[in-house]
Amino acid sequence: METVKFIWSAMTRKKSGSERPIHRGHAFPLPYTTVDVVIFTVLENALKVLLVQRPDVAGEAFPGRWALPGGFVDVVADATLEDCARRKLFEKTGVRSPYLEQLGSWGSATRDPRGWSATHVWFALIPAQDVVLAKGANATEVAWFDVDAVTQKRGLAFDHDDILRNAVERLRGKVEYTSLPAFLLSEPFTLPQLQRMYEIVLGRPVDKSGFRTRMLAADFLTEVGFVAGESNRPAIGYRLVDRQTPVVFPRTFSPRNIG
Repeated sequence: METVKFIWSAMTRKKSGSERPIHRGHAFPLPYTTVDVVIFTVLENALKVLLVQRPDVAGEAFPGRWALPGGFVDVVADATLEDCARRKLFEKTGVRSPYLEQLGSWGSATRDPRGWSATHVWFALIPAQDVVLAKGANATEVAWFDVDAVTQKRGLAFDHDDILRNAVERLRGKVEYTSLPAFLLSEPFTLPQLQRMYEIVLGRPVDKSGFRTRMLAADFLTEVGFVAGESNRPAIGYRLVDRQTPVVFPRTFSPRNIG
């Protein structure tokens, strides 16, 4: 390895005519490395996102602004970036095993006023009944917000407006052809409850006539007997066969034919 560095350094000096040192270790400044989690749930028949309010004190980046929950990677506690995401999610919600999917990475010299930073982002789907909110060490408040209201208003800290917009697009795009909305429901649940979850996330009705057939044919649900359904009428309850991986459908959902 040292031979490769020496050859490269020699080639660089010869080409440029200037002396350049061979860099070893952490000779270059390292960026801040963080993980953020876009946490979705459904409350009051609306898709919600969890936000935390940053401390309104001098020296804090974006003091008093709302932001997505997250924080710096702990090189002792976090063996991987996903470990960091799960740790941050548990700190804010008390949930250890939700549906979690990597969204992407954002980095620049301008996203954080403290210096060059890169963040790695996951999104999570959690049934509202499972969540116990906690502010954590670096937040003055934590609360659920209507997704559409936040994306229209903008004003989140850092580049979290863009991150949230991408997360919503990813979620709604995948809902068109996967079983993702089932991860927003506590178990057991009924098929009408599942259909309603699809409609809330998509922001539009779906065709009821083929919904039941598609759900049962996809073989991702297991029947658990009768439960209380709409208007407390008994209905068949279901659980997910796999709470980690969504099922992919062969075609997208069609809007319900109204009128």
